[in-house]
Amino acid sequence: MFKYILILIFFVLISNSKAEIKEKIIENLQNVENLGFKFEQNINGKIENGICIIKYPKKIYCKYNKNNKILVSNGKSLVIKTETSYYRYSLKKTPLNLILDKNFLIKKIHILEKSLIDDNLINFTIIENDNKIDIFFDIKTFNLVGWKTRDIYQNTSFTYLSSIEVNKEITKNLFKIPSQN
Repeated sequence: MFKYILILIFFVLISNSKAEIKEKIIENLQNVENLGFKFEQNINGKIENGICIIKYPKKIYCKYNKNNKILVSNGKSLVIKTETSYYRYSLKKTPLNLILDKNFLIKKIHILEKSLIDDNLINFTIIENDNKIDIFFDIKTFNLVGWKTRDIYQNTSFTYLSSIEVNKEITKNLFKIPSQN
């Protein structure tokens, strides 16, 4: 009988710690207004890197280290601009529409099961509007540290975040859509 009580206590403690981790991730997200970070993006083996700032809801500015490439969302449109090209998309048609919506993420995290990866990362898999998005959080800081998506051309994209800074002062015009030139 004592053995069964110990097993029951063990399972209660494990389920409480799982719920506690989810709550800490949610609480951390609720307190984040913006994130600044370095990133590495791997799309089918092609690696690019740079710096980004996310401002909730749905705004992002990324400057890549090569080709003067920038990616900007003002909350409605997403623009990718290089020295030689200019692409404009409706944000709603991209997975970033969901990733950049912290209220959406919080609602999903409440109902999703988490997975532990290498004792360092917590993963939540979101399936929404024909998008499958894996969102990764650091188990120690509870910060968003990456995501995995498929882009509009069905390429798998991994984005890893590092040197994360939370709630820093940012330039107001940063998320202005650049002109096509």
